[in-house]
Amino acid sequence: MSEQQTTTEVAVDEQPAAAPAGRASHRSWRTLAENNALLGLLILIGAFFALLPKSRDVFLSPENVAVLLGNQATVALLALAAIIPLISGYFDFSVGANAALSTVITAGMMSFHHLNAMVAILIAVTISSLIGLVNGILVTRFGLNAFVTTLGMATLLGGVIQWYTGGQTILKDISVKLINFGSINIAGIPQVVYVVLVVAAILWYVLTHTPFGRSLYAIGANPRAARLVGVRSDRYVAISFVMAGAIAGLTGVIQLARVGSATADSGNTLLFPALAAAFLGATAVRPGFFNVVGTLIGVLFVSVAVSGLTLAGADAWVSPVFNGAALLVAVGLSSWLGRHRNAT
Repeated sequence: MSEQQTTTEVAVDEQPAAAPAGRASHRSWRTLAENNALLGLLILIGAFFALLPKSRDVFLSPENVAVLLGNQATVALLALAAIIPLISGYFDFSVGANAALSTVITAGMMSFHHLNAMVAILIAVTISSLIGLVNGILVTRFGLNAFVTTLGMATLLGGVIQWYTGGQTILKDISVKLINFGSINIAGIPQVVYVVLVVAAILWYVLTHTPFGRSLYAIGANPRAARLVGVRSDRYVAISFVMAGAIAGLTGVIQLARVGSATADSGNTLLFPALAAAFLGATAVRPGFFNVVGTLIGVLFVSVAVSGLTLAGADAWVSPVFNGAALLVAVGLSSWLGRHRNAT
């Protein structure tokens, strides 16, 4: 966060001391409601499907909760990857394809080249990080539009995936230990969920308690002001794309662990729910700002709603329609909240 933002927030915090108690209390309750609206809505939707006759017998069962959390681990990781460039004001539409490529490379290194699982994972995550670096260089050094650049990268990676797999599913010689890691539960919760929590905790600390994270928020809020106070914007933005690529690479590995095979998928099936969760997350905890905790709440909101609708007997088209609607609403709300926060 920039010094200008910090000064503004301090000034706002100091005003209630001189304001009437009623106005201060009203402002406090309004802020509390705004910050936790999405969480409250998540609880209401969960309660609705827990009581709905068609879904209540299965919705809160340990088995369904474990499946829901395990299946959403990859969406959560990809959403966390997406918010890093978004914080600094840049889209990265290649994270989904990057994750899909990582899945294919990890499986291919084991199936085609008979490499150890750990070596295959390191190769895949390194390649995904390098793809993020290329994105960062194209956007910062050459001044290309991030939207178009990452969309082009996603298309390119989709072609690479088709070429590498030959359009076939990679099944042979996938590490049994890796597959077991993706399927085993600890205390009723899939192991992959703990990976998400560790990544989220590290990312939360980096974004909120380090100069790098505060600089990213400053760049996203006002790039020109950030440069004037000495923030090395190009370097930080490039690093944000590398971090997004690395987490996307890890997402691909987790996807392989969960599914046990790699298909010639473009990554869009993960990308759009992840973006919906990321933008929904910008309406919670710190409305108007992309943030880690809000993103995780956004993931749960989308997944709980879709799971409940499926158990209630909704048709197959309901899930993509809900994801698309959630993304549209989330983008609108996060944009409005960002303008509202800046105005105040």
